[in-house]
Amino acid sequence: MQRLHVNTTFATVLLAVGLPAAADAVTDWNRRADGFITESKLGTPPAIRVMAVVQTAVHDAVARLPAPAARSPAAIDAAVATAHRVTLGRLLPAQQPAVESAVTAALAAIADGPAKAAGVDAGTRAAQAVLAARAADAPGPDRYRPQAAPGVYVPTMLPAAATWAQRTPWLMTHAAQFRPAAPPALASDQWARDVAEVKALGAKAGGQRSAEQTAIARFWEYSLPAIYHGVVRSQAEQPARDALANARLFAAVAQAIDDAMVAVFDAKYHHHSWRPVTAIRNGDVDGHPATERDAGWSPLVDTPMHPEYPGAHSILAAAVGTVLEAEFGAAPAQPLATSSPTAQGATRRWTRVDDFVREVSDARIYGGMHFRFSTAAGEAMGRQIGRLAVERVLHAAPSMHADATAPR
Repeated sequence: MQRLHVNTTFATVLLAVGLPAAADAVTDWNRRADGFITESKLGTPPAIRVMAVVQTAVHDAVARLPAPAARSPAAIDAAVATAHRVTLGRLLPAQQPAVESAVTAALAAIADGPAKAAGVDAGTRAAQAVLAARAADAPGPDRYRPQAAPGVYVPTMLPAAATWAQRTPWLMTHAAQFRPAAPPALASDQWARDVAEVKALGAKAGGQRSAEQTAIARFWEYSLPAIYHGVVRSQAEQPARDALANARLFAAVAQAIDDAMVAVFDAKYHHHSWRPVTAIRNGDVDGHPATERDAGWSPLVDTPMHPEYPGAHSILAAAVGTVLEAEFGAAPAQPLATSSPTAQGATRRWTRVDDFVREVSDARIYGGMHFRFSTAAGEAMGRQIGRLAVERVLHAAPSMHADATAPR
């Protein structure tokens, strides 16, 4: 997953295209936080980590409001805004003035009184607790060792997120909990079949990809958390949803996709599997008679700088989809939807959760970055992590909410 630089104002507007107005402070501030992250130009894994901290703090702030403040819109709005002030101010220091301005305006619109004070206090306490619990959650120093024979040149750009799996998960017991088995052997029929598929559909030029498949690949070229949060908001902004339910939903999604990043980079650097562009340009040395070298083959979308197996977008989509299906069913009452800056703001919609997950996986093949077996492995991992999020956050008993900040 690569870092993409997109005009901030343009990207923030695009993420709201085609979606209903914010239902409550939780969804409104989720959209704002995505904008601050876009402006910060964080890479995908760090951006996902920031949102996990933010959404967990928001959930804990709303869940811990004392009665009768817990039923007060003023208290909820103040708690959510303050949780963002504390977390984003710490995690995105360059955006702190903009965050502070937005929060100050939001709090000024709330009448002074006990409810507002209770919300500010709850938001501050919850955010500080989450930040303290995750203070040591950071990858170790980058000591990646390029594989090379002595004296032989290899490309000198180091791969991304090589130590990301050293972070402490939110839900998993350890980074390798759902590590998949090795990819198919190079002598297998599956290997040859999946190479042929990505070679035909994922080529930059001369392939068999349709215009619609190209559009899908470009849409999912964007990888920052905002594109997934748009899918969640398309459901969270339904009528009759309350702030606590949405806070719990976003916390479950954010923790699931942050753990998904930890798990997928553990697996990637454990298996260290080559990308389609490498395999196809070396098709004469993989030992399979059905593959052959295509010396000039290039993918439609630039290949990210980390190992291929399993697929990161697939694990994210499956984790999000598993949480959404638990909350809204396999075929939600209204379509899932989101927009993408890498598709000129186009909005895509799906009537079933599985259709959304499948499209994300297909996009990585159409883009030429992944093999089919890798997207399948990513989906399987994402579903397992999503089920943990459903059990431990989305459907957790109220007495368990106070433990949401603790590393597991």
